[in-house]
Amino acid sequence: MARVTVEDCLDKVENRFQLVLVASRRARQIALGQMPLVPEENDKPTVIALREIAADLVDPIALLREPLNFRPAPEPERVAMESIDLRLDADAEGDL
Repeated sequence: MARVTVEDCLDKVENRFQLVLVASRRARQIALGQMPLVPEENDKPTVIALREIAADLVDPIALLREPLNFRPAPEPERVAMESIDLRLDADAEGDL
């Protein structure tokens, strides 16, 4: 597991306050289902976000301009179950 420090990230953002905003927003995106841009390596979303920032894979300005989206990405299992339910409902309507 690669270690990342605040100093590694400060070269990519203007100051510590912006680093907190960018890292927290990116960590929330990852926690809600967006794919990480670096290997996960059993790290938590916060560490993954910091590793992405240190690797210069995240554009801080663009990230802060994006609107917040607090809805999680659909889970594949839940989506599959919903499609099965819809097919069962359609079959049941044909039986009437």
